[in-house]
This record gives sequence, structure tokens and C-alpha cells, in this order.
Amino acid sequence: MIEDFKKFILKGNLVTLAVAFIIGLKFAEVVTSFTDDIIQGIIAAIVGKTSFNGLTFELGNGIIKYGSFITVLLNFVITGFVLFLVVKAYEKAEEKMGVKKDDEAPTDVDLLSEIRDLLKAQRAS
Repeated sequence: MIEDFKKFILKGNLVTLAVAFIIGLKFAEVVTSFTDDIIQGIIAAIVGKTSFNGLTFELGNGIIKYGSFITVLLNFVITGFVLFLVVKAYEKAEEKMGVKKDDEAPTDVDLLSEIRDLLKAQRAS
């Protein structure tokens, strides 16, 4: 059982997944800090508040906290934009390094044509 556990834990995919997960968590911390420490500071300079969490209105006996929703929505948009910038930078780096993308892989027709041509060449010789 211990040997099976060792095999399971040391599989390449599991280790790769664990590393990706940890990097993802740290990236989330960076984006959260960017949002909380920089963007909300800019918002505070413009609007006068660091967040919209205090914005509420009463409806009957309930309190509608629409400000919290606005803050979360703003954080979501900022996170999405930062991820967009990271992906664009990654794509440019791949392009400069000459990495071939999956969508540029040969199609079935290309492969079959290549096999046909090789077979023709083989028969001719």
C-alpha cells in the first residue's frame, strides 16, 4: 500500500498539477494585492472611499448591500483584465521563442497527404 501511494504521489501529472495550483494561489495573492493596495487607492483618490462596501439601502426590514456587490464586481473585472494581460504576454513570449501552437498542428488531411507522398516515393524507387 505504501509503494502504491509513493507511485501515486510521484506521478508527473500530480506533481505538475500541485505546482500549478500553488502558483495559481500565489498569483491570486498578487492580483488581490494589486486590487486592494493600488486600484482601490486610486478609487479612493477619485471617489473619496477605498471601496463601495458601505453603500446600502433599506427595503422594508432588510438591508440591500449593493456596494459590496459593486466592489466584488470591480475586483472581478480587474482580475480578468490582469489575467488577460498575462495571457497576452505569454503568447508574445511564445511567439518570440518560436513555440508552435496546438492549433498550428498538422491536420488529418495534411498527415494523410504526407503518408501518400511517402508511399508514392517508396514505390517509385
